[in-house]
Amino acid sequence: MFSLVKWKDEYRIGVDEIDEQHKKIFEIANEAYELLKNEFYYDKYDRIIELLEELKDYAKFHFSFEEDYMLSIRYKGYFSQKVAHDNFIDKVNSFDLNAIDENQDQYILEILDFIVDWISQHILISDKKIVAQ
Repeated sequence: MFSLVKWKDEYRIGVDEIDEQHKKIFEIANEAYELLKNEFYYDKYDRIIELLEELKDYAKFHFSFEEDYMLSIRYKGYFSQKVAHDNFIDKVNSFDLNAIDENQDQYILEILDFIVDWISQHILISDKKIVAQ
């Protein structure tokens, strides 16, 4: 399996459980990439919906854990993180399911762009600040 994004040590924030949870987000991105590249799927709609649900459900689980951790260490940036997490869920919820059916590969690319941007902007920048406070 080719992967779009590979976990590297630079993504570690230094909290083992959070780092393990972040790896799952990479897995979901790579599942989406594999779906995009799979020429044997004529209709990818159902799998796209499954991936969006998996992303949303996992994000809710992960964000809840991460937010509890931030509260436990009295992290000063908690509220900005909470807003970013809520915006992530809102974005996943905002994908137009009817439009996805019309242009499936384009929507997979949008989902991938969104996840890769989240990894580079949120994990590498915002989440790293949690342990650096």
